[in-house]
Amino acid sequence: MPETADAVLDGLDPEQRAVATALGGPVCVLAGAGTGKTRAITHRIAYGVRAGVFQPGSVLAVTFTNRAAGEMRGRLRQLGAAGVQARTFHSAALRQLQYFWPKAVGGELPRLAERKIQIVAEAAARCRLRLDRNELRDLTAEIEWSKVTQTVPEDYPAAVAKAGREAPRDPAETAKVYGVYEQLKRDRGVIDFEDVLLLTVGVLQDRQDIAETVRRQYQHFVVDEYQDVSPLQQRLLELWLGDRDNLCVVGDASQTIYSFTGATPDHLIDFRARHPRATVVRLVRDYRSTPQVVRLANGLLAQARGKAAEHRLELVSQRDGGPDPAYTEYADEPAEAEGVARRVRELLATGVPASEIAVLYRINAQSEVYEQALADVGVPYQLRGAERFFERPEVREAQLLLRGAARAGRSTDPQLAGVEDLPAQVRAVFSTRGWTAEPPAGSGAVRDRWESLAALVRLAEDFARARPGATLADLVTELQERTEAQHAPTVEGVTLASLHAAKGLEWDAVFLVGLTEGMMPITYAKTDEQVEEERRLLYVGVTRARRHLTLSWALSRSPGGRPSRRPSRFLNGLRPGSPASGPGAPGLQGARGHVSFGSGFEDGVRSAGERDAAPARARRRPARCRVCGRTLTDAGEIKLMRCEDCPSELDEGLHERLREWRAEQARQLGQPAFCVFTDKTLLAIAEAVPGTEAELSVISGVGGRKLGKFGADVLALCAGREPGQCEGPEDSPKK
Repeated sequence: MPETADAVLDGLDPEQRAVATALGGPVCVLAGAGTGKTRAITHRIAYGVRAGVFQPGSVLAVTFTNRAAGEMRGRLRQLGAAGVQARTFHSAALRQLQYFWPKAVGGELPRLAERKIQIVAEAAARCRLRLDRNELRDLTAEIEWSKVTQTVPEDYPAAVAKAGREAPRDPAETAKVYGVYEQLKRDRGVIDFEDVLLLTVGVLQDRQDIAETVRRQYQHFVVDEYQDVSPLQQRLLELWLGDRDNLCVVGDASQTIYSFTGATPDHLIDFRARHPRATVVRLVRDYRSTPQVVRLANGLLAQARGKAAEHRLELVSQRDGGPDPAYTEYADEPAEAEGVARRVRELLATGVPASEIAVLYRINAQSEVYEQALADVGVPYQLRGAERFFERPEVREAQLLLRGAARAGRSTDPQLAGVEDLPAQVRAVFSTRGWTAEPPAGSGAVRDRWESLAALVRLAEDFARARPGATLADLVTELQERTEAQHAPTVEGVTLASLHAAKGLEWDAVFLVGLTEGMMPITYAKTDEQVEEERRLLYVGVTRARRHLTLSWALSRSPGGRPSRRPSRFLNGLRPGSPASGPGAPGLQGARGHVSFGSGFEDGVRSAGERDAAPARARRRPARCRVCGRTLTDAGEIKLMRCEDCPSELDEGLHERLREWRAEQARQLGQPAFCVFTDKTLLAIAEAVPGTEAELSVISGVGGRKLGKFGADVLALCAGREPGQCEGPEDSPKK
């Protein structure tokens, strides 16, 4: 912790220092990716607190994710500014609403609906609409957009037309469901997440006395990611401020990627017009990415058009040089996923941790083929947005153990006797459940449990460094706060995430996959403004990488398909040998880069060993359903070699024997079961009942490596024998 206020400024660059010392009046920080914006604004708050200009309880810092708010609170605590409120817009509003509701309305605040989509589904059913999961998700998103733009049901069709928004279904139909949804909530006495903001705005507008109470409490405001503010959030911020201008906003118009939720960069872009006396600071020194990555990011924005592009920031890397971005073309999507998985293994072999590698895609539906490819090579992964860290059984158990040890204390708990160091106490508690300093072999369930506990140990170490003298009880309180905020520590495993979910994160190595026309930009991006937002989304993806960056695309979806796809237009003028994006396009003509081709292309660029190892994708015919003959495109259907709706010829007895065999193999290898064969591959084997290696090898998910490792066992099971049992001449497989 810095000893003085001036010591808080140590280590800041000139622009960051300018932010930290601008304590009065409106301040606008235009901060490019990787330029240390969180560092700048947390040091500004801490400097103001330590200098006596700010009272900790009078500062409200708002951002958009619980993780970002938790990180901000942690940094402020380390800088000696504990007590500052750092929250998301929703959590800050909910806290105020819960406090003032009895006074403003009377009674208790209605409870928050746990599953909004269930109420939307019931509303749709009452409107006699039968919707699948994706349609329900789209309809829910439209209702959310309506509420954050303060659009009531009857005004929805006109608002959609005015905004030029491409509605997923008939606007009149959506408006009707929206109206029924609101009525259902009223009947049940529940509110949703957007209602929290709407009701808080309503209370502050209608009750001047309550608004004044809030304004007396909070004198200074900091808003992070200001380019993502919706009209409703902006209105709430204005009500918090009143007629004051003690506001610091931070953002980057080039990272506006949530307009579909109502976010708009206009509030950031027009900030200086609304506040002519504002102090404006630009942060352009990029401390995250190498010059090679930054050059690509700058080139991508140099081709941009529109209002946000006029305010782009030219980043300047502060890091040593690294490898050039690699551009890789593949014959089909499975080949692309396998190529990425091979490259991931190479990075792991060079010492890059799995938690420092990410595979980013445009839509979540693209994840399955990468899950399969990583599982096939035994690489652990985690889906961002999947199971929450604090909901894992071992994490819940660990928190109970720590809570019990904290209550008992070192004087009565023999395992803590004589242990003074907080991390050592945590390790001692976990040792009662099999914790060891060294990780177990393999990557199975035992390793997953160890990784969860290891993440908590690392958190205890960081916490002890930040708060010398902290006790086990203090750590328990910290964990409880993190659980409520879902601010999870880092877990080992390659991250699979959509580009939208990757915002605010960074990794040593990033794979940007599926970069084809129709996916990037997405096919429903029709207007110039929508296409430019897709470009900004790719820019966000590029700037997630610190050192290694690979951009790839596939020319067809399935093996043997017609190679009709084209690389994304956003790469024109950037990747070597590509055309410029238009007359006079600045691009990166002549920039260095590495171009390679995936399986089925230019075998001469690979060694003979690589050619032998690579699957012969280009020689495969289009996959067809073995029941009805329809051409298959879905990855899951290709694996089963049949349409999902076509009747299954499953040998249930064989399927059960295969599952038991797989479980035993996974136990022996110390790996998850899916690293032997995934559920879909196992199902495909039980349906096809292959009798030869050739028949087994054509099943998706059975590559050359697995054929050699498990093929004999699987064929034995299919023939009704036990693995390892000698075969008779009548059932000897023909090679």
